[in-house]
Amino acid sequence: MTDTQDIASPDTTRGPRQVIDAGDTRYTLLGTAHVSRASADEVRELIDSGEFDAVAVELCPSRHQNLTQPRSMDDQDLFQIFRQGKAGMVAASLALGAFQQRVAEQSGIEPGAEMRAAVQACRRADLPLLLIDRDIGVTLKRIYTRVPWWQRAGLIGGLVGSLFSRDTVSSEDIERLKQGDVLESTFAEFAERSETLYEPLIRERDRYMALRLAEERRDPPHRHVLVVIGAGHLKGLAEHLSQPLPEDPGAERAELEATPPRTRWWKALPWLVTVLVLAGFAIGFSRDTQLGWQLIAEWFLINGVLSALGSAIALAHPLTILATFVAAPLTSLNPTIGAGFVAAGVELALRKPKVRDFSRLRHDVSSVKGWWRNRVSRTLLVFLLATLGSAAGTWIAGLRIAEQLF
Repeated sequence: MTDTQDIASPDTTRGPRQVIDAGDTRYTLLGTAHVSRASADEVRELIDSGEFDAVAVELCPSRHQNLTQPRSMDDQDLFQIFRQGKAGMVAASLALGAFQQRVAEQSGIEPGAEMRAAVQACRRADLPLLLIDRDIGVTLKRIYTRVPWWQRAGLIGGLVGSLFSRDTVSSEDIERLKQGDVLESTFAEFAERSETLYEPLIRERDRYMALRLAEERRDPPHRHVLVVIGAGHLKGLAEHLSQPLPEDPGAERAELEATPPRTRWWKALPWLVTVLVLAGFAIGFSRDTQLGWQLIAEWFLINGVLSALGSAIALAHPLTILATFVAAPLTSLNPTIGAGFVAAGVELALRKPKVRDFSRLRHDVSSVKGWWRNRVSRTLLVFLLATLGSAAGTWIAGLRIAEQLF
């Protein structure tokens, strides 16, 4: 049995609320503004009232850790991040954190203050804290895989441009934060025009949070749960909770956490490129020894220069730039290792990040210069730009070989 009721308040400082009775549990959904002191105060007031026996928040475990342990990045092994292919996700998370830092400095309010208030109030009241949002990394991956490959460059460029193109955050960005979190406000302009973005960014997360609440129903169930979410999720989450949810919510939740695997042809593409390039060398030597050596020289020069240029743009150590130049033509013919991995490994050996680099990371990445000044973020840039340069060099040199042969 599900019953819903809206609670309207003449007090405009209070966030919108909706109460839903689902089985033996009553959910009070509180729509908050992520940039608002009033929302944080309201959350504290409700939790301290003693009316609720559990509190659910729009956080995932990683965001909860970042909120409660801001120095957690200090313990991460950068080399393992590169080895596991997580450099892009870490860089994206830092970029979003930079946006958050700039909002805080400009508005005087830390985005997510109401979530921090909920965590702290739960500790004081000794109430269970339910983390119901999907991991930010999974959401970013599902956004990336949903966008056609030819649109990804524009999406990434828009993200970078919106974060670093100016020193101040626009009033429009702050208004978006009043309805959604940092992730939503960053992609809001794209999501409004694209169903492929709106689905993983908003609609899937509404469903995911409803499934997580269903999973948290216990025997005996929580009597009254306060659900603290961004106002932009209030309508969608209420609709899902008002409908019967599956008996096994974990199965559907797992589907919403999965990222589509790469197709076979995409996995085979790097090996196909290797075969074609080596075949091009062989054809060149079969026609003329001089032509064969010319093709090899151009491959090494184009690939090495562009990848080394990426390292140089990241202001890598001179020996890192040299190592990238030598490694890129070879790693481009070996899909199991990338030029960026080699470049980042050499940079870490030559310029190992210090304690102050980790402690200042969140502050430094809030400015463009800070990304190059901090050794942690600069190593990420070395990895990403060397990889990008090597990829460009592979295709340009490959087309150059094809041009000379055919």
